[in-house]
Amino acid sequence: MSEIDYEVEYNNRARVPENPALMAGWARDAAAYREQHPPRRLSYGPGERNVIDLFQGDRDGPIVVFIHGGYWQALDGSSSSHCARGLNGHGISVAVPSYDLCPNVSIDDIIGEMRAACRELARLGRPLVVSGHSAGGHLAACMLATDWPAYDASLPGKLVRAAYAISGLFELEPLVGTSINKALGLDRAAARAASPLFWTAPAGATLDAVVGGAESAEYHRQSRTIVDVWGGAGVATRFGTVPDANHFTAIAPLADPASAIVARLKQLTQV
Repeated sequence: MSEIDYEVEYNNRARVPENPALMAGWARDAAAYREQHPPRRLSYGPGERNVIDLFQGDRDGPIVVFIHGGYWQALDGSSSSHCARGLNGHGISVAVPSYDLCPNVSIDDIIGEMRAACRELARLGRPLVVSGHSAGGHLAACMLATDWPAYDASLPGKLVRAAYAISGLFELEPLVGTSINKALGLDRAAARAASPLFWTAPAGATLDAVVGGAESAEYHRQSRTIVDVWGGAGVATRFGTVPDANHFTAIAPLADPASAIVARLKQLTQV
């Protein structure tokens, strides 16, 4: 059996040469949606990136958080504003946080920032369903596996009811020898410590891990593995694919109120 080339498996920009046009499309669609549906801006920390755009729906109930990707080293929440469109179409509020980026901070720091963002959203008095793409899928799983009362005694244990990870990364050690790690600065011990696959599974919670049908074998393995491991430890897990989607098009259904992904997220708010 040949050795896995992790650079080929995880370098999504190289795998999808048309990614600049796809990401420019995100920027256009996101700007248009912010103009159509201006968000409420919340702050969860002192930094200029410690902000949340809350796209409010007209229904009570859980808020869906969407955490952007970019390998913890690129983009911000404004690239994903349009990902609120589908759920907003059903009256469901969507919170899109930004966070500081590597190498200015560590992945551990970013996990801490997303916990602070969830704590700020908890002040609204509503539970959360946390979704995310790529690095955001990793962070969504981290939020699901967080012991919230240990983090802040004022928070409920079930603050995060469910997570929906699209093209997520749950085991970070394969990145250590790749070009992606130049900004991350992970050694194997730090990579393992930041991998939710190896954390205590959040028994009784729900995790969906979905991946684009055209994504690399490693991305499929990442999602299947956490579904199997956490599923065996008492988490209600589901694996799914977005047919024919690559890493950059896998999130497109979030903007469509009629998509299967939006229907599933709506269902998760009712769990």
